[in-house]
Parts: sequence; structure tokens; C-alpha cells
Amino acid sequence: MIRFNSDYLEGAHPRILKRLSETNFEQTPGYGEDKYCESARNVIKDLCKAPNAYVQFIVGGTQTNMILLAAALRPHQGAVAAETGHIAVHESGAIEGTGHKVLTLPHKDGKISAGAVSELCRVHFADESFEHMVQPKVVYLSQPTEYGTLYTREELIAMRGVCDRWNLLLYVDGARLGYALEAPGNDVDLPFLAEVCDAFYIGGTKQGALFGEALVMMNDALKADFRYILKQKGAMLAKGRLLGLQFEELLKDGLYNETSRHAIRLAMKLKQALTDLGYPFYIDSPTNQQFPVMPDSAIEKLSRKYAFANFGRVDATHTCVRFCTSWWTPEENVDALIADLKKL
Repeated sequence: MIRFNSDYLEGAHPRILKRLSETNFEQTPGYGEDKYCESARNVIKDLCKAPNAYVQFIVGGTQTNMILLAAALRPHQGAVAAETGHIAVHESGAIEGTGHKVLTLPHKDGKISAGAVSELCRVHFADESFEHMVQPKVVYLSQPTEYGTLYTREELIAMRGVCDRWNLLLYVDGARLGYALEAPGNDVDLPFLAEVCDAFYIGGTKQGALFGEALVMMNDALKADFRYILKQKGAMLAKGRLLGLQFEELLKDGLYNETSRHAIRLAMKLKQALTDLGYPFYIDSPTNQQFPVMPDSAIEKLSRKYAFANFGRVDATHTCVRFCTSWWTPEENVDALIADLKKL
């Protein structure tokens, strides 16, 4: 079976495995207070041009979202997200499990607009019984979105303005951030995210690490006592150096960008082939996730050899599927898929 159903199916980049092996018997302090975590934090601060950033390493994306929002929200507050947002759909109620509601908004191409967030806040505070309802406090975005689309600088600046107007925090989920940074047409970079966001994270799990996300916090209110919350939620890894070492290697010499470009190049190759063969797309994605609409008969045949995600029925005989390339997808796998698509 050749798998295109996600971008975390391989283990880790060989360079990371090599460094883990080389340092295996070193003794270091625990809980992320080692030299590798410190080095990786400094690398991230430099890349973000943000010397005052507070960086913590966490094993997975759901943990990162849950812990950041637990730290950011008071008991009566909630997070605003697209109805397709990861925290609203694919995290088993992790946010609600901490006692906070996810306030969902309709999306367009996976994105929510600054205007929609502003209107939600206006309606909330205009209601005479607003104190009886969950107060919006954090805006949660993904870059890229669940549909592989991107927020532009202009859209993020507008969202920052709305957050400032209504006293909201802006948080960006960056599980696939490298793929966004290398996507054609992208105009957002790490220094800009550090400037516009209260917090965001740089994904490792889906970008060549064995596991791990690098949470970058810019707002001083989020930094206070954060490690207490990290420990309380079971996310303070005793062997924390394993996280720092991976990010130190992943962000060295442009490896993160290089592997992201690999995934994007292959996704664009597949996208062009699907376009040439006349397949329409449910959504136009510039990233490593592609969403063609295919006849059910073709999907049934492809499923015998390939794994990919089903994103829902479009009509009686067609379904939207997702093909996802990764930082290590072999080009021959993409070529094989294209050849089989041509046979169909």
C-alpha cells in the first residue's frame, strides 16, 4: 500500500536519527532545561527575529493547543475557530475537556475572516445578557488551514486589528507551518508571525521530526507560570532534550525549508497531472494537501493500491478526496499514482 493519507506516516529525517543516536548516552538535565533545548530556543528566536520570544517544546499538536488555550483562557472564556478547525473537529473535545468552549464560525476555503470575528464579538457584547454566555477571548487559526489554504499578511493584519479592538489573543496552529512557508504565493514568514501573533507553533511531527512542536509565545501574560501548566497537563517531558535536539537539527542549514519544498514540489506535480486529466478540485490548495473530486468508481480502483483521505461526498457519484505529500514522499510514489490515474 502506498500512502498519501497524511504527512506524519514516516519516522524521522535521517539527520535527526543520527543526532539522536550520537547523543544517546549523554547525560543532560531533564524537563527541557538542557543545552540542546536552549540552543534550539535561540535558533528559533533568531529565525523569528524575536529575542523576547518564550519557546517551549511539546510532544504533539493536540497537547500544544490544549495547553496553550488552558493557559490563555479564564474559566468563562472560549476560543473562536472555523467550524472545520482542528480544535473543533479532530481533537476529541480536548479544549472542552479543560472547561472551555470552542466558538465556531462558518468558513470560506477553510478560513474565517476578521469581519466575522468582529461581528461575533459585537453580537456577544451587545446582548444584554452577555455575562450569561461564554466570552470570546482567543482567535484560533491554522496556517495552513485544514483545506491547505493560507492566510495572507493582509488577512492576518486585519485579524490582529480585530483582536486588539475586542481584547482578544491571536493564536496560530502551525502543525504544517513549513508547508505554508514554502507554498507558492505565500507572503507570511516567521518574523511576521512573531510580530502579529500572541502565540504560534512550529510543527515538527508532520515536518520530519519523530515527534514534537515548538510553541512560541510573544505575549508576556501567556509566559507567566506556563511551565506549571505544562507539568499539570502531563506534557513536561522528562527527557526533554529529545525535543530540543530534534528542532536544533531540523532548523539547521535550512533543512526544515528544504524538506517542506520537497513536499510542495511533489504536491504541485500531482496537482498538475490531475488538472491535465480533467479532474476538478473541491478547493484550490497551494500546499501539500490536494483535494480533487473523483468518480466513486475511480476511487474504488485506486484504493486497492493507495491510501488517501475521504473528505466527503460531492454528489451521487463523486467524492472529494485528499492526497497528502510529506517531507519524505518518494517521487516514484507520486509518479506511480500519476501513471495509474492516466490508466483510469
